[in-house]
Amino acid sequence: MSYTKNSQNIYKSRYLFKQRLALLTALISIAFLAIVGRFFYLQIFKYDFYRGLSENNRIAVIPNVPNRGLILDRNGIVMADNYFVYSLEITPSKVSNLNKTIDNLKPIVEFSASDLKQFKKILKESSSLDSIPIKTHLSETEAARFAANKLQFEGVEIRSRLFRRYPKGAFASHLIGHINRINEEDKEVIKKLGWQQNYKGTDSIGKLGIEKYYEAKLHGTTGFQEVEIDANGNSIRILNSTPSIEGDAITLSIDSNLQEIAENAFNKYRGALVALNPKNGEVLAFVSRPNFDPNQFVGGIDVDEWKVLNESLDKPMLNRAINGLYPPGSTIKPFVALAALENDIRKPPFNIKDPGFFTLPNSGHTYKDWKPYGHGVVDIVMAITISCDTFFYGLGIELGIKKLSEFLSRFGFGETTHIDMFGENAGLLPSPEWKQKRYKQPWYLGETVITSIGQGYTLVTPMQLAQAVATIANGGLIVQPRLTQSIKNNQTGKIETFKNKIVRELHFKPENLALVKEGMMNVTQPGGTAASVGAGASYKMAAKTGTAQVVEMKRNQKYDPNRMNERHRDHALFIAYAPAEDPTIAVAIIVENGGHGGSTAGPIARKLMDYHLLKKIAVSKEDNKAASLESEYHD
Repeated sequence: MSYTKNSQNIYKSRYLFKQRLALLTALISIAFLAIVGRFFYLQIFKYDFYRGLSENNRIAVIPNVPNRGLILDRNGIVMADNYFVYSLEITPSKVSNLNKTIDNLKPIVEFSASDLKQFKKILKESSSLDSIPIKTHLSETEAARFAANKLQFEGVEIRSRLFRRYPKGAFASHLIGHINRINEEDKEVIKKLGWQQNYKGTDSIGKLGIEKYYEAKLHGTTGFQEVEIDANGNSIRILNSTPSIEGDAITLSIDSNLQEIAENAFNKYRGALVALNPKNGEVLAFVSRPNFDPNQFVGGIDVDEWKVLNESLDKPMLNRAINGLYPPGSTIKPFVALAALENDIRKPPFNIKDPGFFTLPNSGHTYKDWKPYGHGVVDIVMAITISCDTFFYGLGIELGIKKLSEFLSRFGFGETTHIDMFGENAGLLPSPEWKQKRYKQPWYLGETVITSIGQGYTLVTPMQLAQAVATIANGGLIVQPRLTQSIKNNQTGKIETFKNKIVRELHFKPENLALVKEGMMNVTQPGGTAASVGAGASYKMAAKTGTAQVVEMKRNQKYDPNRMNERHRDHALFIAYAPAEDPTIAVAIIVENGGHGGSTAGPIARKLMDYHLLKKIAVSKEDNKAASLESEYHD
């Protein structure tokens, strides 16, 4: 019985063993089939996908960043170019201890506080996979010292990096603009425009001026190299290469010699100047003072340097030529006069007897002329020549604010000129509707009075003034101003030359326009408010002086610049064109806190015109003569 029981146990054990063995065999078979199936799936169905991944691990695609296009003046003088420098760079993902690595580098390469500050700033904005410069412009000695110790520094290397250069420094800086490192906002713009592929490897982009407006042209086309690499990331051989294409070359309409004369003529003053060729709209000179050195921004500006520029009371980063807003003062009077003539108001031989003030109809309120005892008998031509406020006060009332604003808008006041530069200000041309919307107040008659002499709410930019005076010089033809003369495509070699773009043509009665031009020509003749500016000139100049109040004077208070804060003094304005018979240059100048237009802004215009027309600089005694007449002529 015991034997039978043992036999049953042995049989049962064998049965369980066979069952387990069968189950295990089945599991192993299923696992094997799964492995074979997965292997088949990966090798057959996913072959192309994983082959691509394998190639990417073996092949690195390296961008060839293009040379940025040159910027030249109309005579071929270089305003912006490029050069290569040695740059010591760190790839954070390849460095185990970043701070220790930097400390170990210090005995080999000298870092300034600015270098380290800039490195940390870029580090925060970049990926750990990016190569970040810790010092640019390495000397040959520094480069050689690092090369001798390179094996000690994993993830640190010397690269040859392309840098932008502005050979003339601060010269024409608001016009040319500058480049700076690409930030998050720029990345969004690049993504929106679909430029991601073309900007691989690029770390800077145009931020202001021509550099920004023509970014798409100046950047060029990025090339690529397919490089085979080993397990350590070292390149073995180049498999394929697509060369980069240099950015297009921009030739400006600016004459750098004329530009230099204009900038030097401003001396210590703040302000702006725009000189145009009225025939085709080309900008010949473009000044905004004070300016800045665009070289400071290449590779990223130091925080302290930016703070100085950004917080300065002089606002050196403000492009006054297109963004500065100023009351036009008496420079508005030729346009107001033309508005009156076109509306059949005050045509010669009509004249007034100027007592030195104007009394508002049905009111006892009076408005003074700049000349206390008046100018005597004045017609519309004389009113422009001597800048008679009294004449224009009454003229503004007769026109009315609606007719006046509508007429001024035809010259482009209150709208941008669409010059090839971003950020242009439209200025302000007031109207009763504007005031009601802005201040919830009605328009008062006295506001029309001061609008007629360029005070009150009216605000213009120097660019608008330049276009407006060019329009008078052109006989009513408005040509869109532009800073660029041509663009050379460096891929095809083709040169695109810009043609004149006529905005609109204002049709004036010839006799009316002739009267305004006569008054403006007389401004620079004996008896005019800028007689000293035209003295001794071998050509005829048509002009208008202007003075714009910065702070309102109290009633019966006399203006005394010597007893005022310098920044509270009047702005000096001057518009002009020459030769008067066939103009080739039109100028608008605003000198902040410069006093009177004829004595401060006028001599600057004379220097420009002498060079443009005669290739010489005005004799310095003209400046002295202008200053001596300051007390005699006002506007």
